[in-house]
Amino acid sequence: MPEPSTFTTRPLYLGRKGVLASGHYLAARAGQRMFDKGGNAVDAAVASGFALNLLMPHLNGLGGEVPILIYSASEKKVFSISGQGFSGKAATIDYFHKLGVKLIPGDGFLPATVPAAFGSWAFALKRFGTLTLADVLEPSIDLAANGFPMYATLRRSLNGLVKRFQGEWPTSAELYLPEGRVPQVGELHRNASWAATVKKAVDVELAARKHGREDAIQAAIDFWYKGEIAEKIVDFMSKTAIRDATKRSHRGILTKDDFAAWKPTIEEPVFVDYRGITVYKCGPWTQGPVFLQQLRLLEGFDLAKMGHNSASYIHTVVEAAKLAFADREKYYGDPAFVQVPLDRLLSKEYADERRKLIDPKKASLEMRPGDAAKEPLVGMDELLGLEDDGEIYDHDTIHTCCVDAQGNLMAATCSGGWIPSSPVVPGVGFPMGTRGQMFDLDPHRPGALAPRKRPRTTLTPSLALKAGKPYLAFGTPGGDQQDQWTLLFFLNVVDFGMNLQQAIDAASFHTTHFPSSFYPRKAKPGEVVVEGRIPMETRKELTARGHEVRATGDWANGMVMAVQVGPQPGVLAGGVSPRAQTGYVTGD
Repeated sequence: MPEPSTFTTRPLYLGRKGVLASGHYLAARAGQRMFDKGGNAVDAAVASGFALNLLMPHLNGLGGEVPILIYSASEKKVFSISGQGFSGKAATIDYFHKLGVKLIPGDGFLPATVPAAFGSWAFALKRFGTLTLADVLEPSIDLAANGFPMYATLRRSLNGLVKRFQGEWPTSAELYLPEGRVPQVGELHRNASWAATVKKAVDVELAARKHGREDAIQAAIDFWYKGEIAEKIVDFMSKTAIRDATKRSHRGILTKDDFAAWKPTIEEPVFVDYRGITVYKCGPWTQGPVFLQQLRLLEGFDLAKMGHNSASYIHTVVEAAKLAFADREKYYGDPAFVQVPLDRLLSKEYADERRKLIDPKKASLEMRPGDAAKEPLVGMDELLGLEDDGEIYDHDTIHTCCVDAQGNLMAATCSGGWIPSSPVVPGVGFPMGTRGQMFDLDPHRPGALAPRKRPRTTLTPSLALKAGKPYLAFGTPGGDQQDQWTLLFFLNVVDFGMNLQQAIDAASFHTTHFPSSFYPRKAKPGEVVVEGRIPMETRKELTARGHEVRATGDWANGMVMAVQVGPQPGVLAGGVSPRAQTGYVTGD
């Protein structure tokens, strides 16, 4: 195998006590401050996550969600935290059909689910951390109250939202367009309502500290979901009609009872072994198992022999992705409501059968889900018959991950509560999420809407053990592409011997062959998107095999970040993509 390039866009970050990778440099610093206080990896990641909720409101927020994976060094076990809110009790398919909605829109109040971010961060801290809520929120409260410097990517997002904010969402305009303009890069941006809202939860924790650390954190969670915060959000949504992508005006249907009924829970993660490494993902209420299905298919190929990013390699990985994502469309949903045949989907026998469908010389242009549940195959037309026409406002996701010297690992992918998708709730400082757009209004689909059900989210953190010991935590923003870009990173490390930063820097690709999880649910059958650094000769060979190849920028796809136990004993490592130019690694 040829040696990977020794040049990397950033140095491989090496430390001893703790290393954290985050989507924003100030969020990385917030996490580092927890290490300085003597905290563990969970303390640091939670502090970083809260800061991301504030600093990157176009990518995530407290009105959104955050699936989490944690390896507990003391318990020697991987845990999944269900950081996804559910729909309201009034959210039924019949309700939406009576409104004349054929696809749940991607903005407004109709797709709102109970916001899970605050409760999930706090629960992770309570169960696996060592510090207090006041500790981990201190950096974020300071940034919200005293301001953080406006940066280029947030400013670009705000520039695209001026018309909507000024014309439709005055509460968002008041916060993000001071004096009626978009702040300049470097200008301090404050969010006093955010600071005050979060400070109230901290005050509740402080008042309950006499009952112990865990009970005090739980008191803050209860306050958030059963007290003033929930009341303000519900009151605003129930009294405010806003226009969404369907061109209709709607109010929210979540109630205070819905908020009070939701709580973060611990679930068993799903996993497979790949070349001696055990990879863990959240369950099929996320798209996470497609990562594992791809590994099962790809373990039957000598990828290294094909050559890194060769036409044969790209073709093979893309064709495996098409098969895995076809199964996602047919089978995945909230397992509290639907039976997902994961044992079959993740079995070697099933992968052996499915692998035979990969033609090494010809791209598939069909959706080909398997017979994991012994049901008739779903045809292409049926799976792709969801498309709608409506306004689309760009948004994305962000990630943080952390490792400490004790071997604790945490990976958290946070998203939703986007400022492009819903107006800021006055007196709270953040908008609601719109994850409910991922529900289907066909009762026969596994992702069909039902009261207090989780939508099948795209958010998908990753964690891996090697020989039963902590090894990797990683993730990326990117919607449906998350489990394609992180797969490439993982294969770069495992099959091609790259270090974290080399694996992150390497040119990436993905397919958009399957239906998007986001409104308006479009698919592009046969399309393969490659970064411009993929050679033209390789692209031509892929085209000859039947792929619809589209080149994007040289550094355009995702923002993979990762932390690692190793590469030598007593050493920890971290890397982050330069693609979005805000990510950072810190540690010591």
